[in-house]
Amino acid sequence: MRRLIIVCEGATEQEFCQLILSPYFYQKDILVETPTIKHSCGGIVAWGTLKKQLVRHLNETDVIVTMLIDFYRIKDSFQFPGWMEAKTIEPSQSKLDYLFMRMKLDIQEDLQNRFVPYIQLHEFEGLLFSDISAFKKNFRKEECDFQAIESAIKDFSSPEEINNGPDTAPSVRLKKAIKGYQKELYGGILADDIGLKTIREHCSFFNQWIERLESLATIP
Repeated sequence: MRRLIIVCEGATEQEFCQLILSPYFYQKDILVETPTIKHSCGGIVAWGTLKKQLVRHLNETDVIVTMLIDFYRIKDSFQFPGWMEAKTIEPSQSKLDYLFMRMKLDIQEDLQNRFVPYIQLHEFEGLLFSDISAFKKNFRKEECDFQAIESAIKDFSSPEEINNGPDTAPSVRLKKAIKGYQKELYGGILADDIGLKTIREHCSFFNQWIERLESLATIP
């Protein structure tokens, strides 16, 4: 069984990987491990710190390494490879492709073929807008502003494009719409109800990541 290590930004991403991705990949004879970022209290860190952890995992025998972190949480001061240049690149696909290329090149050459860089545009919580019926299934009218949830996705071409402003990021929208919203608890529940198939159908960047992992992990 091939090992796949997904370094998770925090508990929410870790729960999603364990609940949704691990069973999916297990059926393909791929064992998923989900460590969170070291030297962090549940958030992204500088590239230099994250890189050390990625390389440490890559130095293990026959393992594929990737990560699940949010674009929205990365600061200029974290010095991710190509970050400042990527700010001027559009559309989003080109921006992400450039960042992934620069991160991969920053890893020593003999390890690059087992490293799959990934950043979720704009936040993990954007994936939860793939099927708004999941909110109606889990919350009563008095608990959730369903109209706010519906209007959010109508304004964008896909859930992943829901923007990263401090007042309009996906996680901020959910906190405003749902009374007592707890991201670590509800993120996994909603994602499980939505299902991986639906998320992949509505979130092209995420789907491309899954496809890359499948392709690389199944190489003999």
